[in-house]
Amino acid sequence: MPRILIIDDERAIRHTLKEILEFESYQVDQAEDGPTGLDMLVKDKYDVVLCDIKMPKMDGIEVLQRAQIIAPDAAFIMVSAHGNVEMAVDATKKGAYDFLQKPPDLNRLLVTVRNALDRTKLVAETKTLKKKVAKNSEMVGTSAALATVRTAIEKVAPTDARVLITGPNGAGKEMVARQIHEQSNRANGPLVEVNCAAIPSELIESELFGHEKGSFTSAVKQRIGKFEQADGGTLFLDEIGDMSLSAQAKVLRALQENKITRVGGEKEISVNVRVVAATNKNLLQEIADRNFREDLYHRLSVILIQVPALNDRRDDIPALVEKFLADIGNDYGTKPKKMSPEGMTYLQGLDWRGNIRELRNVVERLVILGGDPISADDAKSFAGK
Repeated sequence: MPRILIIDDERAIRHTLKEILEFESYQVDQAEDGPTGLDMLVKDKYDVVLCDIKMPKMDGIEVLQRAQIIAPDAAFIMVSAHGNVEMAVDATKKGAYDFLQKPPDLNRLLVTVRNALDRTKLVAETKTLKKKVAKNSEMVGTSAALATVRTAIEKVAPTDARVLITGPNGAGKEMVARQIHEQSNRANGPLVEVNCAAIPSELIESELFGHEKGSFTSAVKQRIGKFEQADGGTLFLDEIGDMSLSAQAKVLRALQENKITRVGGEKEISVNVRVVAATNKNLLQEIADRNFREDLYHRLSVILIQVPALNDRRDDIPALVEKFLADIGNDYGTKPKKMSPEGMTYLQGLDWRGNIRELRNVVERLVILGGDPISADDAKSFAGK
């Protein structure tokens, strides 16, 4: 049940709001002044706070500013009998979700509270997703090869230098890109990913730069491209070696000028984007074969990071297996299984051509089909090698 806190020095207003909101099945608490309300925010979690602005001891704006430190997820709706546009703008600039005149219109009050609850729920879901993404992008292992990659990330992430990540499929190039973004000054901005190999060559330019309505047969409305979506953040171009030459030329121009033009448009649009690219191909050979532009290669490869194959970091396999066992158990809602020492030794000796992605799939298969602990015989039977 959503929890709402009313902070107001007028008893009649508090009781009226409480009755209205409890009729809508909300759990409602009251505070007669700012300091009491802040104490309650410290002790309990509230989804929405209805806060008067003109109060003795502490005004509502000060309560709002202090609450952003102790209860940053609570949506504040400011209420005042002496409100005006200037006061409403000031309150929202300082972090309030909305502003209501006193006495509030019943329908407006309920709609505003409902929308504030939706916003609170969305913020909570976003934080959960970010934690899940961060967990999935965690680089596991203590091998020397992985330490070299970590050191490179730590050095390059705080800069805006472009990075080209190379390595075989399934080795963790996307994780490296995520780590670069999360440790950068753009971490609060978007990370937009584009798999260049998964988009047909005739659509890649529209995907990257967007298009105007009517620019081609199926362009029934305007579309914002990935460069614009990533403005202020990071654009991750995965499998850049599969991009068409015509799209490469436009990407090169975007990197040189920090401007793009939508397909079918004429207006230049400025973008502030850091580009991180990845490939499993030998781009120098692709250049020799005239499949990749040399000038684009040099633009992208200010910093080169080579991600090692799993066969080159076998010491990390036990740590990876333990992580996958925990993750899979969590996904299935079961107690994580254990891997026997003999089973672990067997896995370490296999040829992992599919790298970390293949190892994760094998561990999931062993969790489903193997015993607990997972034995060497289970690994031999179900690893699919």
